[in-house]
Amino acid sequence: MLALQGLTPVALAESLAISLAEARKVVSAVHRDRDLGVPMAEVRRVSLEAVRARGHVPALTLVREESSQLDPFRKLLLRREEDARDELFETVRIPLERTGRYSVCVSSQVGCALACTFCATGRLGLRRNLETWEIVEQVRWVRRGLGPGERVHGVVFQGMGEPMANLDRVIEAIRVLCDPSAQAIDARAITVCTSGLPTGIRRLARELPKVRLGLSLGSAVTEVRRSLMPIDDTFSLDAVLDAGIEHARTTGLSPMWAMTLLQGVNDGDEHAHALAQRALDFAQRAGVRPRLSILAYNRIDEQDDPFTRTPLEREDRFREIMRQRGVYTHKRYSGGADVAAACGQLAARP
Repeated sequence: MLALQGLTPVALAESLAISLAEARKVVSAVHRDRDLGVPMAEVRRVSLEAVRARGHVPALTLVREESSQLDPFRKLLLRREEDARDELFETVRIPLERTGRYSVCVSSQVGCALACTFCATGRLGLRRNLETWEIVEQVRWVRRGLGPGERVHGVVFQGMGEPMANLDRVIEAIRVLCDPSAQAIDARAITVCTSGLPTGIRRLARELPKVRLGLSLGSAVTEVRRSLMPIDDTFSLDAVLDAGIEHARTTGLSPMWAMTLLQGVNDGDEHAHALAQRALDFAQRAGVRPRLSILAYNRIDEQDDPFTRTPLEREDRFREIMRQRGVYTHKRYSGGADVAAACGQLAARP
């Protein structure tokens, strides 16, 4: 059976041998939660019968929804309706500066194989990849909870999992999310974040050149990055940044670099100088400057947490060093920490 919310009109038309115009009508009905059992204008009976015979709209079950008491962040704990193994994953509704506008932080996998040490998801190991429709359905769940005049403005693939390790489905999901008949989200408001899979970065540039790239760095110092992010044993930061340069040259888009500061680990003066040099070298080779987001560490385990948040004074010193080198940083607010919805905290606890 075809999961209808995971298909673009083109894919649906090809799968069922119906006209593209009719496929657009069906996709629009699905994404606006209209009953496909009701006859639809300008869709032939034979086409509707094909849709009903071979297509369905599977569901995700909302296990729990938690709203932060600190800010307007909201976290949804979801599972596949028929999943007896209870494999849970999480989605976060992120408020934007303009009132009533939100971005959705979506998961691409249940768990993650990359085992970044500062990420709660990395402690779970990989359970499975999410299907295309499961990724799209996370956005639909958030959209259903919005009030009058509110809307989903963008999507960031920065929830549970490594998007580049499930790239076929991630690309399919983005095409659905961007399609005017489906979720109609501007591709320029979608960001795919990665810990560093160069092949995926290059493919993203080729197939979705309007979609933005986010890189989790860990550290600009090789030995430190390798201790924090085991993926560096396979793909060094040099290899990742080479792919990032190709992405920037192909798309003309500045990548987002994210650095979570960890006290006594990657927040020293030498780390700031190393990051600044990487950014300057990237700009010279790529023709665009990376946008640097510095994040405060969020606890991932109340009993056995391996790291401590960098004090504000040390963070300010880190930023000042980079500013003196001509590299400016953005302090990204990571909200929802009181409900474990902040960056690095997603672990789908029942």
